Amino acid sequence: MYYFISILILVVCVLLGLIVLVQNPKGGGLAANFAGTGSQFMGVRQTADFLEKATWTLSIVLLVLSLSATMIVPRNVENLSSQDTQLREQLEDVNQPAPVDFQTPPPKEEN
Repeated sequence: MYYFISILILVVCVLLGLIVLVQNPKGGGLAANFAGTGSQFMGVRQTADFLEKATWTLSIVLLVLSLSATMIVPRNVENLSSQDTQLREQLEDVNQPAPVDFQTPPPKEEN
């Protein structure tokens, strides 16, 4: 489920980026291409409205998906799969300090 939400977040981010890039910060953008006749199905104002609504909608969807992803992420060892548990145990073993043997003297340095 976490991977599915992660893929959805990625798709929404790409779509949001494309829609933002289509817009022009000075009010032109894709809407400027439709200027002219008033008999068009999507005129200047309708295109700007559509892009603005799409931006807001995708932003809200991204927020909801991000919050739901944080709720789904496994937080403790009981929720982890066996592979994740094995990896965690290996990392804990690597981080252990090496045992010190106090019985043998350190090697002598030759000058």
